[in-house]
Amino acid sequence: MGFPAQRPRRLRTTPAMRRLVSETEVRPRQLVLPVFVREGATEPTPIASMPGVVQHSRDSLRKAAADAASAGVGGIMLFGVPEHHDAIGSGATDPDGILNVGLRDVRAEVGDDLVVMADLCLDEFTDHGHCGVLDEQGVVDNDATLEVYARMGVEQARAGAHVVGPSGMMDGQVGVIRAALDDEGFHDTGILAYTAKYASAFYGPFREAVNSQLKGDRRTYQQDGANGREGLRELALDLEEGADMVMVKPGMPYLDVLARIAEVSDVPVATYQISGEYAMIEAAAAQGWLDRDRTILEALTSFRRAGADVILTYWATEAAGWLD
Repeated sequence: MGFPAQRPRRLRTTPAMRRLVSETEVRPRQLVLPVFVREGATEPTPIASMPGVVQHSRDSLRKAAADAASAGVGGIMLFGVPEHHDAIGSGATDPDGILNVGLRDVRAEVGDDLVVMADLCLDEFTDHGHCGVLDEQGVVDNDATLEVYARMGVEQARAGAHVVGPSGMMDGQVGVIRAALDDEGFHDTGILAYTAKYASAFYGPFREAVNSQLKGDRRTYQQDGANGREGLRELALDLEEGADMVMVKPGMPYLDVLARIAEVSDVPVATYQISGEYAMIEAAAAQGWLDRDRTILEALTSFRRAGADVILTYWATEAAGWLD
């Protein structure tokens, strides 16, 4: 019985050897920190289902942005948590609404040291929790919602967003927002299209994070988790409409979709390690069932290996410290 001529283990013998031949690297510049800023908050409010994540006050938001920039993180994505909700999400287009105020605060704090991004969606602001305005039958009205998105995008650009992230999965949203930004002279404001956003159970903790008022579900506009090719169709449409970057969300349950989109996209591809993914790892680590730090880095590496250029993760600032 002969011995094997091929011994792949030779390339795994020492840490230096493994580092030398490693195929995939995660760097701080590739990470984006999602943050929540709560209207009226005077101090950070912990989110029970997301240990270590908070609803920020305006002051703590500025500190979080400064810490991220110091750690070498690439960007920050803001979500607003308003005190009041209404049927049309009017706080989203209010120049003095919490999200736009937060954007101004962050730009004042970090300038261009971070790419400042804004979630462009109505779900945090509506009293029904849907991502758009409803018609008389209680169904999300796609085209009426686009008109609000256009105004929302312009206000976010005025507030200082380098990039707006339309996440509502309305047909035509990228094109309408691009036209509105250009009409107002915001030619350099980028659009991160939530190209393949799935109706997922993994969003659960996010509902607490934004005090969601959701009634029902979002399956009539977010993608069906059983569909992969559909993401490629959405990609083609978003690119045609002028997307500067594209997103797959959630992350780990849809690595196959991420890989397929990354293979054909000619713009940078992002993915979002969402609240449920975060909560699972934190909960298992708290029980001693997982090595927390190793698990986080393995998950981040999986996104990069699948083709992500940008990763939105609640561990961005912490992980950046490990990576450097």
